[in-house]
Amino acid sequence: MPPRRTLFLLMLVGVVVVAWLSWREVSARRQRREALTPVITKQPVNFALRTFDPANPPSDMPPLYPGEEARCDSDFGSNAHVDGEALPTDATHANLTIGRISVALRLDIIIWVPAGAPQRILEHEGGHRQISEYYYRTAGQLAARIAESYAGREIAIAGPDLNAESTKALQQIATEITEEYNRELNADSAQLLFDGITDHGRNGVVVKDAVEHALNNASIESPQRSNP
Repeated sequence: MPPRRTLFLLMLVGVVVVAWLSWREVSARRQRREALTPVITKQPVNFALRTFDPANPPSDMPPLYPGEEARCDSDFGSNAHVDGEALPTDATHANLTIGRISVALRLDIIIWVPAGAPQRILEHEGGHRQISEYYYRTAGQLAARIAESYAGREIAIAGPDLNAESTKALQQIATEITEEYNRELNADSAQLLFDGITDHGRNGVVVKDAVEHALNNASIESPQRSNP
C-alpha cells in the first residue's frame, strides 16, 4: 500500500477513535447526570371545608389565633428518600457518595369556619387557601433545587458497622432536605401580611387585591404572629 494512503487511513482511524472516545465520555457524563436527577412526586392539593361550633370546637381543630374567627390550616408535607453507595477504605471507614434523591410533596388544606359563617369569612379563608396553593405551584422546583445540591456529594463515615452508619447518614441527609424545603417554602409571611391587610376579613378590603399585595410584599412587610 502506498505510504500516503497508509498515512491517510491511519489519520482517519485516529479521528474515528477520538470521536468515539469523546462520544463515550459525553454519554457517560449524561448518564451520570440523569442518574443523579432528583425524582419529585407532587400530589394534588387535598382540600376540605369543615364547620364547627365556636362554643364547642372539635378536638382535632387547631386553635384560633388572636383576632381569628375561622382558620385555614395548610400542611405542606414533604418526605425525602436518599440513596447512596459506600466504598470502604478499611474495616471501619468508608466514603459515602449520595446518589438518586426522591422527594414526595403534598399540600393538605382544611378551612375551619363557624356554622352559619357569613360570606366575608368564607372569602377571607379562601384567600388564605389561594396563598398556600400559590406557593405549592412552584414547590416541585424548590424541592428539586435543594435535592440537586446534595446529589453526588461524598461523605466520610466511620464506625464498627459501616452499613448502619451509611443508613444513618442517608437518613440525616433526607431530614436536612425536608427541613430546608420547609424553611425556604415559608408561606407564613404572606399569610400574616394578608391577615394584617384585611384585619382577618373584617375591614372590607377586596380579597383578590389583598392576596396579590401579600404575595408581592411578604418579604418586606410581614408582621410577627402572636401565639394563641
